Amino acid sequence: MPRTAAQTPRQGIRDRVRRAVVTVLALLGVMWCLKLVAALDPGLMLTYGITPRREDGLVHIFTAPFLHLNFGHLVGNSIPLAVLGFLAALRGLVRFLAITLVVIVVSGLGVWLVAPTGSVTLGASGIVFGYFAYLVVRGFLDLRLGDIAIGLLVLLLYGGILWGVLPTHRDISWQAHLFGLLGGLLAAWMLRRRPTRGDGM
Repeated sequence: MPRTAAQTPRQGIRDRVRRAVVTVLALLGVMWCLKLVAALDPGLMLTYGITPRREDGLVHIFTAPFLHLNFGHLVGNSIPLAVLGFLAALRGLVRFLAITLVVIVVSGLGVWLVAPTGSVTLGASGIVFGYFAYLVVRGFLDLRLGDIAIGLLVLLLYGGILWGVLPTHRDISWQAHLFGLLGGLLAAWMLRRRPTRGDGM
């Protein structure tokens, strides 16, 4: 009978890295393709952004993070999204999708509830803040030294974005940033490693 060679730890790491790269590139690819399409009709972006406290704006919680006002806005989000998304995706596609969904919902609802009336919010910065928060705290919740080290590195490299939760600029949605951060914390708590019966107290 044919036999399949067991996968070595190094091969497993390579597979995880490859899947994480493909996942994040696919996410960014969707955003860039949508921006290229919207370049033909700039008003299209605002149609699918989050409009606070309007019932038809609720469904746009799921579209707004993938849309950007201009290419500068998209480039500014793409770089941290690529780095932080890659690190978050190393644990697998299902977990990554769960993190992303929680962050999108919490960030979007926060914007819908408290953003100024008449505003329209677009962009992936809420997701960026969510991935940041998730990566920083997950190691402490799971008690994994490797993840703690990654979290501290992320905090060192990207800790400056925390200023983005303050209302310092009227054209920047601090609401998306703040609630994205809270969404990342919630995702880390929801997906934390549960102790098994054999674990010590």
